[in-house]
Amino acid sequence: MAPVTTMSAPDQELVERAREFAVRAHKRIDHRRKYNKQPYDVHLRAVAEHVASVTDDAEMVAAAWLHDTVEDTPATFRDIEDAFGKGVANLVAELTDVSKPGDGNRAVRKAIDRAHLARASVRAKTVKLADLIDNCSDICRHDRRFAKVYVVEVRALLDVLEEGDSGLLRRARREVKKCAKRLGFEADAVPLGSVEELSLPPPGFSQHRVMRLFSEAFTAKDIAEPLRSFDVAADAAEARVALEDAGLVRAGVRSDGTVIGFLLTEELDTGRCGHYAREFAPDQILPADASLSDVVHILTKHHSCYVSFLGGVDGIIIRADIQKPVARMWLFGMITMLELSVTERIRETWPDGSWHEGMSRGRLEKAEALMEERRRRGQSCDLLDCLQLGDKAQLLIRDDALLAEIGFYSRSAAKQVIKELESLRNNLAHGQDIVTHDWAQIARMTRRLESSIASLER
Repeated sequence: MAPVTTMSAPDQELVERAREFAVRAHKRIDHRRKYNKQPYDVHLRAVAEHVASVTDDAEMVAAAWLHDTVEDTPATFRDIEDAFGKGVANLVAELTDVSKPGDGNRAVRKAIDRAHLARASVRAKTVKLADLIDNCSDICRHDRRFAKVYVVEVRALLDVLEEGDSGLLRRARREVKKCAKRLGFEADAVPLGSVEELSLPPPGFSQHRVMRLFSEAFTAKDIAEPLRSFDVAADAAEARVALEDAGLVRAGVRSDGTVIGFLLTEELDTGRCGHYAREFAPDQILPADASLSDVVHILTKHHSCYVSFLGGVDGIIIRADIQKPVARMWLFGMITMLELSVTERIRETWPDGSWHEGMSRGRLEKAEALMEERRRRGQSCDLLDCLQLGDKAQLLIRDDALLAEIGFYSRSAAKQVIKELESLRNNLAHGQDIVTHDWAQIARMTRRLESSIASLER
């Protein structure tokens, strides 16, 4: 195929806008490559250049720049569509994982995502091949442990990407073979694992049970709002007025009494509501008993999540609903369970109390002051109880074996997670807005926490 230099001026402008959008989105959350901490646009540029080397399709190159934007940043598919059109948005949707934390462990989720890619267009498969080439090379150089898992996953993906560009397919296969040789193993013989997931230190039986029950206690129905809907034959202009008066930006659209899609208030004009109906995305509807982690996962990709009660779509959840007390209780409770698990593991690892040797004098003095105050009030506690969550987590990651067990690829990555976790907890505790500025953080934390629970049940 022709090189990227044959693009028209409008096509080049589309690619440049996509580049700027992607760079800003990832930079806004300080998203960096996992192993070398480079700005994430280094990876995006590599993928875009691979794609541009085999096609002058501007939408494909734009999608290469944007392929991780919905998955990793607060941007949604609607944001991509508004900025770049349905063609680019559809490609990004094909390239975005559809599995949810509640679907199971890493192997199960990867199988779901692989099936999703198998149904993707040839154009999307070509972009995915470019993505795999760069990721495989980077992971193999920087993380031998995880590379043994990733190479196996890539080999499985290549089986469903054979319709993609033949040149990139050959390059991807060579990269996998080279990586396997460098690691000194046969990729076919390595089982799928979950080393990249954050897994909590294994709690005791009772705590494990509480963690699972707590996760299941808060579901989509607890924060869903009733979905207002209009018949396909209803007057669109009248529906718009009604929705604007109610302060609603979305509504359902019915045919024969059944909700079949949704409406955007801003799009309604003349004619019938059916003319403005949008189809639900395959991953946009959840059962009423779905976990809040699954809700957050969908809201990371879409502006709204729809809830099914008794077989019909009757409820809606938007990001603002995560501000509700129930959702805030769930988030705070999950973080609390994490801290209890960390505390338990420290006691098991240093039963003689020697953990304090890894703490600075200043941090110990703060813990000692808090312990004295709590004991003065008649509370039962010891010095470990009075450490901050960040202090406790820092103790665990000092130990190489524990660092690997928890699932971190580096101490710098672990420290970033700890920082984010503390920030989220503080905002929750002090009633601060956790959606406007912390959405990416919420998405990452809930995904990691649910993965931890799943890992405990293997």
